[in-house]
Amino acid sequence: MQGSIGYVELIYAVQNKIPYGTVKNAAGEFVKASLESVTAAAAAVPNMPADFRVSITNAPGKEAYSISSFTWLLIPQQSKDAPKGKILADFLNWMVDDGQKMTSELTYAPLPESVAQKVKAAIKQVH
Repeated sequence: MQGSIGYVELIYAVQNKIPYGTVKNAAGEFVKASLESVTAAAAAVPNMPADFRVSITNAPGKEAYSISSFTWLLIPQQSKDAPKGKILADFLNWMVDDGQKMTSELTYAPLPESVAQKVKAAIKQVH
């Protein structure tokens, strides 16, 4: 409807050529959604908890897009099938290593290196 405001994922807006504006962030800056501004929001987390349960909505930082979020995976640390556990761990390692190189072309923000390193450490517990 003309004159209304809504919310969609960045990838949806980009793929469908939907115009979007800037949003005022916690630092008082008006920031447009972009891969860089979403990654900046993720990088602004001062102390990433070991279980990764943290919100990056309204993250601090001049370059952080305030309506950002992580996507989480909930997986068992101990697989009932050891070979499948190894396959899962290998896939997760690929996701935070080589897979990160594909995020931009898919219009998803890459994890900041500080977060990726913590994820890699957590993956070592999966088997």
